Amino acid sequence: MFKNRWSMFRLRRVSNRFVNTHFSSIQIIFIYYVLMTIVSFILLGLPFFQKPGADISLFDTLFMAISTVSVTGLSTFNINEVYNERGIILLEILFQIGGLGIMMFSTFFFILSRKRISLKRRQLIMTDMNQPRLSGSVKLIKNTVYTLLGIQFIFGIIFSIRFYFSDHHETLSEAIFQGFYQSISAVTNSGFDVTGMSATPYAKDYLFITFLIFLIMVGGIGFPVIMEFKEWLFHKREKHDIPFRFSLFSKLAISIYLILFIFGTLAIYLLERNHLFADMSGIQKLMTSMFYSTTTRNAGLQMHDLSSFQTPTLLLFSMLMFIGCSPSSVGGGVRTTTIAILGLYMLSFIKSEDNVTIFSRRIEDRDIKKAVVVFNLSLAMCFLAVLILSITEQQDMIAIIVEVASAFGTTGLSLGITSDLTFIGKIVIAALMFIGRIGMLYTLMVFVPKERQDHGYLFPSEKIIIG
Repeated sequence: MFKNRWSMFRLRRVSNRFVNTHFSSIQIIFIYYVLMTIVSFILLGLPFFQKPGADISLFDTLFMAISTVSVTGLSTFNINEVYNERGIILLEILFQIGGLGIMMFSTFFFILSRKRISLKRRQLIMTDMNQPRLSGSVKLIKNTVYTLLGIQFIFGIIFSIRFYFSDHHETLSEAIFQGFYQSISAVTNSGFDVTGMSATPYAKDYLFITFLIFLIMVGGIGFPVIMEFKEWLFHKREKHDIPFRFSLFSKLAISIYLILFIFGTLAIYLLERNHLFADMSGIQKLMTSMFYSTTTRNAGLQMHDLSSFQTPTLLLFSMLMFIGCSPSSVGGGVRTTTIAILGLYMLSFIKSEDNVTIFSRRIEDRDIKKAVVVFNLSLAMCFLAVLILSITEQQDMIAIIVEVASAFGTTGLSLGITSDLTFIGKIVIAALMFIGRIGMLYTLMVFVPKERQDHGYLFPSEKIIIG
């Protein structure tokens, strides 16, 4: 018995040493997401979570697992026809893990069990949550999880009451089941439709739509932003003499999120006011525009068949899905701060300024380079995906563009072509979903060796002609 324990101890030490020596933090996080996808694939394929007679291929189950872990919402089959209530509960758990992040979710259970958080785990947390500093990461996880679970619980109760007293006459258990699913789905921005109607029955319930918009924003604006806003509320209540200062990240994330929200709302309103929105009242036009400006950023909920929208509107949706949400959130895409930094960089170039500044702070050159690389490579990858699908699929080009943008932005909106994709098409979309969740920058750095040599010298510079 002693020899067995000693052997297990040595195996664990060798395993930890191998991981710490041969893999970077980003590579370890990538491996964890791959393992989580495999676990999800196994669980989602078990008959225990499926309805009797459900017949889903292994590849479609894998596609579903990737879509779930990346909280995208694209599916090659009708979920409500395949998974039973146990399966839906499993999906909710996977939404939480995929939305909050594997390291955040696992570390939270370490905190609950009062286990020591090692330095390596703290480094992994910092990497998974895209944090610039090691300090405060565990506290951020604890506060974030408690806050988001609390919000989901509160709105789960509100939605349950709403569903129970709605015109659908659901039983109390059905209302609670749907209420909490809707709350969890909105906060995690999962976009999976388990009823076949998404948000269509509540198109004129403006209070319900407002709640959905709020929950989608909570999940997409960024965990550090939520925590800083919470600290600001406590700071204001306690009436400190020293004013509270938001970080540059929070200021930038909030600003660009609101700018995109307002821009999307106005653009959708103007494009569809005499088309799909022609028979709506003024308030319904505005609320519907606000809803789609929010849901296209990552949530994937819808109140209309997407084919009802005009092509220019669908292109606008694709742009919003490509941008996605803030970093350190449940969302995918190139991220809002990437777009903000690129915009500020172009503005400073036009003004012939040497530095990129915002809110009396200078943005580092390294961050500008990251933004340029992430945007260009993401755009190139999506273009390549559209090119491949235009060859392998017999679908309209706008449907392919929407599908690609939806997958990369982990949104889940579709013109209904997901189930009709060829094997190659499904592989392309699955890869986009996974990369969209991990992030383009981290995906690239997975292939960078842990040890990189620095030659210690600079080559001579020489000007080239541009433009």
